[in-house]
Formats: sequence, structure tokens, C-alpha cells
Amino acid sequence: FIETTTEEVAALAAGINALDKSVVQATDQRKAENEEYKSTMAQNSAAKELLGVAKNRLQKFYNPKLHVEAPKRELSAEDRIAVNMGGTPPPTEAPGGIAGTGVEVFAQVRAHAQRSEGGAAPPPPPEAVGAYMSKGQESTGVLTLVDMLVADLDKEMQEMEVEEKDAQADYEKYVQDSADKRAQDSKSIQEKESAKADAEAA
Repeated sequence: FIETTTEEVAALAAGINALDKSVVQATDQRKAENEEYKSTMAQNSAAKELLGVAKNRLQKFYNPKLHVEAPKRELSAEDRIAVNMGGTPPPTEAPGGIAGTGVEVFAQVRAHAQRSEGGAAPPPPPEAVGAYMSKGQESTGVLTLVDMLVADLDKEMQEMEVEEKDAQADYEKYVQDSADKRAQDSKSIQEKESAKADAEAA
């Protein structure tokens, strides 16, 4: 009985150690997935913002009535007084981000990854159609394309949010189940050691 109990206690202790390692690995994987999620969401948000800027610039060319001008810079009270008295306004800060749009975060990570994996050059572009289109017909195609890109980003972001929520729920359930099993196994170890001590004393 004592040998069997000792073996069972050792097996339970080994199981607890394996469970702890498994939880640590799951936690590390979950952190990595969450970091990737946050990074991709930031890039997609920046892409949407950049597409909005591009669409606005296209509107300036195709539909000037729909173009939204950049907000005018508000001068402080001191600067207004200085300008009214014949001074020069303070210099405006150069807009940052991509091409002066103010969009900060954006990287073409996937394109680089695909190029490095495949190593093959992209196929040649398809033959262009030489049909004449009026400015109005052209604009609907270009602006619709931008809208489609934004819709694709929205869809991808929505799918990512659902996947992230599901992954987090699965992780929390796994951690809870592991904690319950660990507590149960620890209790079993205590009971078996107590029974072993009683058997040795008898």
C-alpha cells in the first residue's frame, strides 16, 4: 500500500508540474497573440485613416463639391494681436506621418514577408483597356475601389475582434480548468500522504 501510494503521489506531483508548464506556455502564447492583434488593429486603423485622406484628395480632383478642406489653423490670442499689429504669424508645424497626412502607424509587413518567402517576381500586369471614360465615370470606379478597400479593412477588423474575444475566453476557461485540476490534485496528494503516514504509523 505504501509503495503504491508513494507512486500515486509522485504521479500527481508530476502532473501538477506538467500542468503548470502548460499554463505558462498558454499564457505566453496568449500574450503573443494579443500583441499581434493590437499591432494589426493599429495598422488597419492607420490604413483606414490613410484611405480616408486619399479619398478626400481624390474628391478634390473628381468631385470638388465633396472635398473637405483641412481645418484652418487657429491663432492664439497673443498671435492674433501680433498679426493685427502688422507682425507675421508664427510658423505652422509641418504635418507628420505619411506624406504629410498625419497618419503615423503603417507598415507593409505582409508584402515583405510574401516576397521573402516566395522569392519569385510578381506576374506582369494585365493588358490595359484603352476605352475612353468621362471624368465622372472614372471617379466612381476609383472612389468605389477606395470604399471597397475600407470595407475590407472593416470586415477584417471585425473578424479579428471576434477571434480575439473567443481566444481570450478560451484562455480564461483553460486557466480556470487548470486551477481547478491543480487544486483537486493537490488535495489528493495531501489525502494520500496522510493515509501513507497513518499506514506507516500503524
